[in-house]
Amino acid sequence: MIYFDSAATSFQKPGTVPAAMAEAMATMSSPGRGGYPAAVRAADTAFDCRCALAELYHLKNPENVAFTLNATHALNIAIKSLVPPGGRAVISGYEHNAVTRPLAALGARTTVAAGALFQPEAVLEAFDKAVTPETDAVICCHVSNVFGFVQPVEEIASLCRERGVPFIIDASQSAGALTLDMDALGAAFIAMPGHKGLYGPQGTGVLLCSGEAPVKTLLEGGTGSQSMSQSMPDFLPDRLEAGTHNVPGIAGLLAGVRYVQQRGPENILLRERRLAQLVSEGLRRLPGVTVYANGDLHSQAGVVSFTSRDLGAEEIAAALGEKDIAVRAGLHCAPLAHETVGTVDTGTVRVSFSDHNTPREVEGFLDAMEEILTQKP
Repeated sequence: MIYFDSAATSFQKPGTVPAAMAEAMATMSSPGRGGYPAAVRAADTAFDCRCALAELYHLKNPENVAFTLNATHALNIAIKSLVPPGGRAVISGYEHNAVTRPLAALGARTTVAAGALFQPEAVLEAFDKAVTPETDAVICCHVSNVFGFVQPVEEIASLCRERGVPFIIDASQSAGALTLDMDALGAAFIAMPGHKGLYGPQGTGVLLCSGEAPVKTLLEGGTGSQSMSQSMPDFLPDRLEAGTHNVPGIAGLLAGVRYVQQRGPENILLRERRLAQLVSEGLRRLPGVTVYANGDLHSQAGVVSFTSRDLGAEEIAAALGEKDIAVRAGLHCAPLAHETVGTVDTGTVRVSFSDHNTPREVEGFLDAMEEILTQKP
């Protein structure tokens, strides 16, 4: 199989990831629930994972790294910690439903700071106009999950600091390829999945907390700490980690993060951008294909969307699937991004890469696309 759907979840994992999960299942119990060896090993693994993530994102206190089910879970915590019912939020024009649906559920008054695709200056200008001291929170994805557009989160963070507005970054599509310095950014929260560019298993996510922004709980329950109290602990990470931890998942995530650290995010990004450029150049040579890519990919990561004049996005994805090539078609749970770019009526075919894809796979994909378009009804 040629797997080009890593924006949904990375499929090919480093061999150390399943090995770490198998070892955890054989040797670890639950962290913070006992002093016997299996519990201590679990606690050490969880702490090591927090430390690795804190190092990767320049977060001083590893205890401010909270494990979640996925990025959606992490974003819900962050958004509902900062935006009250009926509150004010400013978001980019490229946000996922993991941001827009929680805001809708809160009845928030949401302003969309939309800038043209692959024009970070336009995005920054839109945020500059939209953010006021009355804004409860600004939320922005680092990279669009539909178009791979790298948004200027460093500059938006500076704007938020100047105006005293908390900033939430959705790093779902950038984690593992583009680095962020949380302490320098002054962000309130950074949310990310463990199962995409960090190469951990599904069912893992991370919320990086500044330790200064208020943190509200979505779940209450046992933590192994302050058990006599009927309120959740007021300290991290316990406040956000009710119930039994996903220890095999955390062990796998730690292995994935270590892989990223050893490879270097900059090297992973370089590989993904090269593949994206090959795909973009090849698709542009096919008749009737519109490619949403930015020349040298300076403002784009390893995600490329395209449409065809002659075939619908779902038709193309289905035809590729029959050739054992995995891509994603439709709105990608981000109708706002499609509205911003003008593809909401058609959707797009999305091709997305990981560190395990190759130029030979790109050649196979382009050959398949040429055959599909040639044989169209």
